[in-house]
Parts: sequence; structure tokens; C-alpha cells
Amino acid sequence: MRVLGIETSCDETAAAIVERDELGHGTILSNVVLSQIEEHAPYGGVVPEIAARAHVEVLDRLIGQALHEAHLTLNDVDAIAATAGPGLVGGLIVGLMTGKAIALASQKPFYAINHLEGHALTPRLTDNIEFPYLLLLVSGGHTQMVLVKGLGDYERLGTTIDDALGEAFDKTAKMLGLAYPGGPEVEKAAMLGDSTRFSLPRPLKGEERLDFSFSGLKTAVRQLATSLEPLSQTDVNDICAAFQTAVADTLDDRVARSLMRFRETFPVVDHPVLVVAGGVAANKVLRSVLQQLCDKNGFRFIAPPMALCTDNAAMIAWAGAERANQTPPDSLNIAPRSRWPLDMYSAPLIGAGRRGAKA
Repeated sequence: MRVLGIETSCDETAAAIVERDELGHGTILSNVVLSQIEEHAPYGGVVPEIAARAHVEVLDRLIGQALHEAHLTLNDVDAIAATAGPGLVGGLIVGLMTGKAIALASQKPFYAINHLEGHALTPRLTDNIEFPYLLLLVSGGHTQMVLVKGLGDYERLGTTIDDALGEAFDKTAKMLGLAYPGGPEVEKAAMLGDSTRFSLPRPLKGEERLDFSFSGLKTAVRQLATSLEPLSQTDVNDICAAFQTAVADTLDDRVARSLMRFRETFPVVDHPVLVVAGGVAANKVLRSVLQQLCDKNGFRFIAPPMALCTDNAAMIAWAGAERANQTPPDSLNIAPRSRWPLDMYSAPLIGAGRRGAKA
């Protein structure tokens, strides 16, 4: 099964070809990603209209490049998969309509993919792991602990009650005058800073619930930065170090409790696995903390390669291949969804409205 995947949910335009063999093993034949960082940098964040127009301008070319790098033609592809949500609806429309058009013109099955499911299933592509496993999803829009029980079977253990971790990183960077995107800039500054100079809060640490909160931490950073103005480079480095340490301590507590919950839920799983996915998973300090936590608790820790942590089309193609093995294709009438939680049954904590639950 060879699947063409298309990803346009935010500010990366991506196309990929992934192959799934009869044993369920995956191979990435091509994975092309074009970032829009330069277009959005002057605004300090993603501008939806600019993102959608940029997708329109390059998507056809990237699909052609993905086919070329895989040494395939469209006739060699068995199915088409495109992100249908969640994300910026303008960008979703571009990728979803392109995928539908290709599927219709080539008479191939079409699969509308949940972007979060793409992240959740990535370790089955990279490491061929079995269900169930525990997923920590950390990105600019989501921070969740999820039980991945099977394809399409997800249970949310905890989610953020306010800001996502990636959002907290980006807003901290902006408050400190660092460049966009903020997460990597905070990480680089933290490497040069003294994490013991300032004490910042560890939100919800010690709480039995498995949710996250980063709004208070972000506010504490703003108050600290204001009190020190004008900020020197040393101040910025030390604040970033303190912020990253607070995040690491918070994750250590939240995830440790989630590991215990997994053990209680699946006591017969001999070799439990924790997977981290999403853009924030590229942070090396946080990866190290999670690796040590798993070593301590007898879990195998899996973090996909850096290129598969951020938005990419290989994960969308793989999710399509997994779906094609078990479920019928989607109708071409399917619409994009700006909100589409993995767990459709847990009550939303934030962002519920006419368009549905955010998380």
C-alpha cells in the first residue's frame, strides 16, 4: 500500500509518499516540507490568510517533487490522504480540496486524516510498536496525555486547561524580544542561562488530576521581565533557563502520574511505551527529562526523529495507510474541521463552542 499524504494545517506545506507492507511495516519513500517561517516572522506568529495563500502557491509543486523523489508516478500510488483538521481552516481547505481532486481524477480512495492522529501513529511508522501505548502530545495548540488503545480508539487522560506548552514557549520568547519561532530561541538562550537565579511556578505540580496549565507560568515570566526592564542578555538567558526548568519539572510530575495511570489501566502490558510527539518534542532538554523518567519507571521512551516531530506529510500518509488497512475510504463530501479532538467522548476543558471542542 503506497499512500500520497498532504499536510497544510498550519504554516508548513508538505507532501510525502509512504509505503506499508503486508506485515504492517512502514517506509518513507519521500517527505517534502516547505516552511513558511520567513513569511510569518515579521508578524511574530502565523497569519492565517498568508498561510493559506502560501499553500496554494506551492502545494502542486511539492506533490510533484514528492512523487519524483519516490521514483513513482501517480499511477503507482494506491490512495490519497490529506489533513482535514484540526488547524487553520483556510490552509485545511487548500490541502483537502487538492487531495480530493487528485483522488477523483485518478479514481483512487481518499482518506481525510486527523492531524493529531497523524502525530499519534508516527511511532508505529518509525518504530513499528504495538497498541496500546501512552502519548504525550505537545505542540503550539495542544498539550495532552492520551491512551492510544488502537486505531481510532483514543482516551484523553489530561489536557491543558489554558495555554498549550508550545504557545507558552512562543509567548515567552515574544515577551523577551526573541525571534520567531520562539520555542527553539528559548531553548538556545536557556543553554546560556542560570536556571537557579529565578524561581518560577510549577503549575498543577502535585495535583492528582492529569491536566496541564501554563498560563500562570507565562504570566510569572511577564511580571519578572517587567520588573527587570531594561533586560540585559544575561537576564533573558537566565529567565529562559528558569522557564525551561519549570516546564521540565512540571512535565516530570504530570507525566510520572500518567505512567502510573497507564500501569493501572493495562497491568498485563509487559513493555509499556511512552511516545512524545508534536513540535515541542524537538526540545532536547525536555526529551532528556522524559527519557530519565521512563528509565526510572520501566517504560520504553520513543521520540520520533526531529523532522517527524514538527508538521509533516509522512505522518498523514502513514495514518492513511493504517486507515486503508482497516476502514473504508472517506466520502469526497467530507468538510474541513478547525476543531477535531482525538478523544471525542471526554468533556472539553477549554474552547468548546459552535465549532465543537478544541481539546
